[in-house]
Amino acid sequence: MTENAHPPETLEGWYALHQVLRAAPGDAGSYRDAARALAAEVAPLGGETEPGWSAVAELLTGPRDLLVIHFRASFDDIGKVRAKMRESNAFEGFEEIFSMVSVTEAGLYQVSADLALAAAARGGVVGDEVHRAELENKRAAELASEHVQRRLFPRMPEEMPFVCFYPMSKRRQAGQNWYMLTLAQRSQLMRTHGGTGRRYAGRIQQVITGGIGFSEWEWGVTLFAKDPLDFKKLVTDMRFDEVSAKYAEFGPFFVGRLAPG
Repeated sequence: MTENAHPPETLEGWYALHQVLRAAPGDAGSYRDAARALAAEVAPLGGETEPGWSAVAELLTGPRDLLVIHFRASFDDIGKVRAKMRESNAFEGFEEIFSMVSVTEAGLYQVSADLALAAAARGGVVGDEVHRAELENKRAAELASEHVQRRLFPRMPEEMPFVCFYPMSKRRQAGQNWYMLTLAQRSQLMRTHGGTGRRYAGRIQQVITGGIGFSEWEWGVTLFAKDPLDFKKLVTDMRFDEVSAKYAEFGPFFVGRLAPG
């Protein structure tokens, strides 16, 4: 690790499971019926006594494909969802062609960078007793924020029937290695990147989930919108940010419409 290339602190909330299921070949009507049956089956999985929610989207990016999204309070709860799905007749005839386990995440880049600078200024180091105490205070303040609560425990979007999901990672190539940048450099890049996303507030609801340690992809991005054209506009804008242009690797994009439960 290079000097000052510390990882940012993060806050985590609900665990997430994204699945892409492909139905066996059949007529369009039977596929739509299967999608509705799946949506009706999945909806109760996130009931009032079980924190989180589930949803099904009919995808336009593959023949007979569905995107199933689950948010739950714990890793074990995600496992229980998988078990319920295996037991359900509604899931017969579907093959899982993609899945990703992750957890909702809020990256504290600026907080981490400021505390690292403060530690250096007083002659201390990241991770010492003073730094840890200041960090815990900052984490508590961030967790009390309504904005952070919405990021960690996202609500089911209202009047946003279109969904886009894609996994991504940061590059680790010579001359383009995200993890060799200093924390201050990454903080500045992410601040600009976040400003791009905030321009779409009210038009797109975004959920970021961290997959490091759970998946081959490092993050998952789930977008909900009133107008699917906003997916194109947002992703285009973000790709012109330096953080994406130089350091982002994108996986497949899955786009569709939420199925009525």
